[in-house]
Amino acid sequence: MSGKEKIEIDEDTEMPSRAWEGIRVHQQYIKGPHLDPSTPITEDKIRFVCISDTHGKIERSPLCMPPGDVLLHAGDFTMRGQMKEIEKFDSYLGYLPYKVKVVIAGNHDLTLDDDLSQLNMESFGISKSDIKTHLKSKGIKSVKQMLSHAVYLQDSSVSICGIKIYGSPWSPRHVTRMGFQCHRGQEIKKCWDQMPSDIDILISHTPPCGHGDISGGDNNSGCVELLNTVQKRVKPKYHVFGHIHEGYGVTSDGYTVFINASICNKKYQATNPPIVFDYAIPEGHNKEELLYMDKDF
Repeated sequence: MSGKEKIEIDEDTEMPSRAWEGIRVHQQYIKGPHLDPSTPITEDKIRFVCISDTHGKIERSPLCMPPGDVLLHAGDFTMRGQMKEIEKFDSYLGYLPYKVKVVIAGNHDLTLDDDLSQLNMESFGISKSDIKTHLKSKGIKSVKQMLSHAVYLQDSSVSICGIKIYGSPWSPRHVTRMGFQCHRGQEIKKCWDQMPSDIDILISHTPPCGHGDISGGDNNSGCVELLNTVQKRVKPKYHVFGHIHEGYGVTSDGYTVFINASICNKKYQATNPPIVFDYAIPEGHNKEELLYMDKDF
C-alpha cells in the first residue's frame, strides 16, 4: 500500500469492539514474540527497554530494570503532572544507566498539555500560576524542560543510530477531560495524520484497536484510526504504548510488533516487568553514536 494512502474514518470508530470484530477476520493476530531480558546484548543491535504508565510508582518500586541501551517510556509517568512528580521522575531517569531515554506524555501528565484549560487543571488541584512561578524559579520556560534527562517527543521524532522513533501523546477522550485527549474519529485522526511514513518505532500513549487494549472485561478500547494508520500507512516495525493497564503484553500482525508496556496494573501497583526488544542497527551507523547524542531536541 502507498505511504500516501488516505485513511478513512471507520463507521464503527465509536465502538472499537465492533470495529475489531470486522477487522480481525482479515489479518493475522499473533501473541508474542517476547524477548527474554537475559538475552545477551550485542554490538550490532540496539536493546530497547519499554515501560509505560509508571504513575510515580516505579521510583520506589523493587521492580528490576533490565540491561539495555535505550529506554522508551510511553506516557503517564505521573498521576496528575504535578511539579514534584515530574521532578521525582526526572531524577529517577538520571539514575538509570541507559544511554538515551525517550519519553512521551500521557493523559495523566496534565501539565505538559499546554492547551489544557485552567478550569480542567483546577479540578485536579493544579494552578497554572503556580506552574509559572515554579518554572521561573528553575530558570526554564516550559514543563517539558523539566525532563532534563530525557529526549521528550510530542508529535515529533528522533533518530537514534539511524533508527527513527516518533512519539505522540494523544488518546481517545474520556468522560473526564484530562491531558492530550481527542474525540474519536476525525479529531484524533488529525493527530495520526501528522505521523510520517518512514517510522521504525512508534510510541503512542493509547493502544491501537485490537492490540493490548482490552479493558472492562472483554471490551476493546483502543483507537480504530490509529490501527488503520499504523497498518495501512506508517507500518513501523514496533509500536510501543500503554494507557490500558490490563492490556500489558506483546502481540503482532505479522509485520508490526505491538507492545503494551504498562508497568502498573489496574490497581496502580507497579507489578509488570519492562518489555525489551532488539533492533538491528542500520548500515552506516553504530552503537558508539549513543555516546554523542545531543539531549536537547
